[in-house]
Amino acid sequence: MQNTIKILKENNLLKTITKEVDVNLEIAHIAYIQAKAKNPKALLFTNVVDKANNKKYTTPVLMNTFCNDKAIELFIGDIDNISSDIANILKPSIPKGFKNILKTISNFINLKNTLVKRVSFHSNFKNTHTLQLHDDVDLFDIPILKTWQEDGSRFITMGQVYTKSLDGSKKNLGMYRLQVYDKNTLGMHWQIHKDANHFFHEYKKAGKKMPVSIAIGGDPLYIWCAQAPLPIGVYELSLYGFIKKQRAKVMQCITNDIYVPKDCDYIIEGYVDTSKSKIEGPFGDHTGYYTLKEPYPVLEVEAVHKKNDAIYQATVVGKPPLEDKYMAKATSKIFAPMLKTTAPYLIDYHMPENGVFHNFMLAKISTIYPGGGALCMHSMWSMGQMSFIKNIIIVNEDAPPLNDYKKITKYILDNFNTSDILFSKGIIDALDHTSDEFAYGGKIGIDITKKYNKNTKKDKFNLLSDDEILQKLKEANADIIDAKQFFTNSNNPFVIASVKKTKSQKKAFGQISKLSNHIKILILVDKAHNDINNLYMMLWRVTNNIDGNRDVIIKNNMVLIDATNKSKECDNFKRQWPDDVLCDKKVLQSLQKRGLIPKLSKEFIAKWGLL
Repeated sequence: MQNTIKILKENNLLKTITKEVDVNLEIAHIAYIQAKAKNPKALLFTNVVDKANNKKYTTPVLMNTFCNDKAIELFIGDIDNISSDIANILKPSIPKGFKNILKTISNFINLKNTLVKRVSFHSNFKNTHTLQLHDDVDLFDIPILKTWQEDGSRFITMGQVYTKSLDGSKKNLGMYRLQVYDKNTLGMHWQIHKDANHFFHEYKKAGKKMPVSIAIGGDPLYIWCAQAPLPIGVYELSLYGFIKKQRAKVMQCITNDIYVPKDCDYIIEGYVDTSKSKIEGPFGDHTGYYTLKEPYPVLEVEAVHKKNDAIYQATVVGKPPLEDKYMAKATSKIFAPMLKTTAPYLIDYHMPENGVFHNFMLAKISTIYPGGGALCMHSMWSMGQMSFIKNIIIVNEDAPPLNDYKKITKYILDNFNTSDILFSKGIIDALDHTSDEFAYGGKIGIDITKKYNKNTKKDKFNLLSDDEILQKLKEANADIIDAKQFFTNSNNPFVIASVKKTKSQKKAFGQISKLSNHIKILILVDKAHNDINNLYMMLWRVTNNIDGNRDVIIKNNMVLIDATNKSKECDNFKRQWPDDVLCDKKVLQSLQKRGLIPKLSKEFIAKWGLL
């Protein structure tokens, strides 16, 4: 971490905050605002306190490590080169020219670096580290943050969680949030699809405690590797070695037989009693919503050791954009070659950060035969973490760049037809709140690889003004408050309408569908916390808030998308619908008054949905 600070400073990517800041909400709020700034930087907090418990920390806190594309390049490397190296390993070809021959040989030689190197504790460990054992362990001596007002407690947000299978043949590095219950107990939020959870069930079946160690800090590449979508059974530190071109150096922990990188700033060791669980959460997560309370395993901490010059690394999650935007961008590019082994006609794909990645994906393919779009959808839904994606749109190779949002949206709307919507069901992210069942719900795939006669479509459509559309919608559904049309120059303009909900919105769709001469696509959102003119946050809301099988209806060749919050009273929704992640207004005011964040305009607050 000291080297990380040095690199950030040398590249003008670090802002140091020396004023007193609280681990409860304040640090996270500052980092949240900074991540949404025009030129975001990493933040180093050197005067950290816990006011509620009258505690002052000597350990600085680093936030927003992966603050922009430059930071990604500095800490991960040249993304295109790494992607190319992976492609050459997966699909080697006969190299042409002496330089290419040498590069191919080098790539295969580099595979030796995927094996970790075990080292012993250095001789002066006692002089450079402090150690707490057993009853002396106190997690509150670490400046762990409480991020959001409704969070269940303080959470470790950038912990590297190291586990191994019962027989020791498989090892895993994951990144999971870790709730602090008390001075020596942590909640283990490993989700049902993760390797660590598979290992947990091996130990549970055998009736044994499971060793777990958590590292914080060290090389930032560790934390990126922890969230990489590797195939089951592939150790994430192997990826570290492949990228770094040097073996990861690991040492055995003191109280268990887990190995962790020797350069980490904190190491937390313990055992999970597989017979016990505890309610974990709620927690304001990267979806921009609070994830619900659920039972999860508990880590009983046996040891904590830290460097004397340690820096505590953390992140803030919530509504986009945040630093996970840059981490995911790198992940998408690096792992594209792996996707193409299963989806061979895939040219490019893009997951906008305001679709929180697993909620929405755009893909461009070369269309070799009919049904290529559907084939690509099913390929994606069958691959590792890609299987969590809820909504996919597939376009032809002649489509504009996928990250040119205005042009690609126009292209999609010009070539959209209701007959090319594929409804499916499957596993979804455990953090998803919209499905009727936990981690299993509806998916939508839209195939835009066909072409349609534009003149035929225009002849059947009568464009009205926004005021006329609103009046007709209000006559059909009294809950509707406001409405606006978008992309009226396309073959399929869409309307976003806000509602003050008193009933299921599906009940009014029979009347609304009579407006199909004037409306092709209607999207409904709640009036509260939504600005229908803010398309960035509208994409976030809609992709987050729908279950495709339940909330998308087609009638009279018109599409209704019900992206309103669901409830038991209106929709017979039996699960709890969580709250948005919102900033604490008093905390923001205090930070502004003390000069820790800039004066926030109403436009900035509305743009990012802060309050």
